Amino acid sequence: MLVSATYLRDSAEMSADPLSDILKLTNAESLVTGGFTAGGPWAIRFPAPTTIKFFAVVRGHCWASIDGEQAPVRFGEGDVGLMAAPRSFVLASEPGVVPVDAMTLFSPAGKSTAQLGDGNEFAHIGGHVLLDVKSGLLLANVLPAWIRIDAAKTHAATFRWLLDQLVGERADDQPGARLASAHLAQLLFIQILRAHMETAAVMPPGWFRAMSDRRLAPAMALMHDEPARSWHLEELADACAMSRTTFALRFRTAAGVAPLTYLAEWRMRLAERALREDKSPVSLIAQSIGYASESAFSNAFKRMTGHSPRDYRNSASLSGTSSAAE
Repeated sequence: MLVSATYLRDSAEMSADPLSDILKLTNAESLVTGGFTAGGPWAIRFPAPTTIKFFAVVRGHCWASIDGEQAPVRFGEGDVGLMAAPRSFVLASEPGVVPVDAMTLFSPAGKSTAQLGDGNEFAHIGGHVLLDVKSGLLLANVLPAWIRIDAAKTHAATFRWLLDQLVGERADDQPGARLASAHLAQLLFIQILRAHMETAAVMPPGWFRAMSDRRLAPAMALMHDEPARSWHLEELADACAMSRTTFALRFRTAAGVAPLTYLAEWRMRLAERALREDKSPVSLIAQSIGYASESAFSNAFKRMTGHSPRDYRNSASLSGTSSAAE
């Protein structure tokens, strides 16, 4: 398939929505994997996750003791937690209860649900987010080790509705329940990201922080909507109603790089995806992301990734073949 000038955006239905672009690029896929109910004193130790893990308290409350944190964190009904770092943690009715190992609780016969005690006081639902092996770090690396979203203060109605729907889909076992649960889990993950964007007191510089800055949103949207366009700093600053100097400083503070450097890096992300997934000539991929010549693109690609486009494509192809063989 040959790449048109708008393939990299339109083939993935990309529009002026940078967060959606990132989620599509990283192939973020959220899945509900299980849950449990509990009553009386209880505690469960979960192993360090190998993927981004999320959980929600559907009924009651619990305490989360996360490795590396000094004190347990209380999660109330409707609160949602997200674990992005490989840290083990304990969920318990109260701090100090001796935990059982989650692997022994859920592993027998591939169980996805469990009950501790009478199960009348607490209900939990959990899942994880799968990311592309190659591009997934773009998302995983900007998230904090863990996030707690207080449903009583942030997007409360939306979280409540999503959790009610998730519980209903899993309980009723209606036709299409698996797909419906997956879509609801995806919405839950997006809602967690949105809430974190709006409420996080401090974020490290990066694309996530830049997208959280509403003053910079017009420039981010323009660059993502037309990545192949030769944007000038003045145009981006005007879109944000700022002077060139003010815009450049604010963008660098938020993103950690200059605006046009961010654009160049995003182009390379798109190029990497095209080289992995599409068989078009390198020259057409170069044109699609705004480079006048294949040599200019190849030099920029190698400078940013350490590999030539052809070497990158060959390596990705061999990796895919190896994965398929396994």
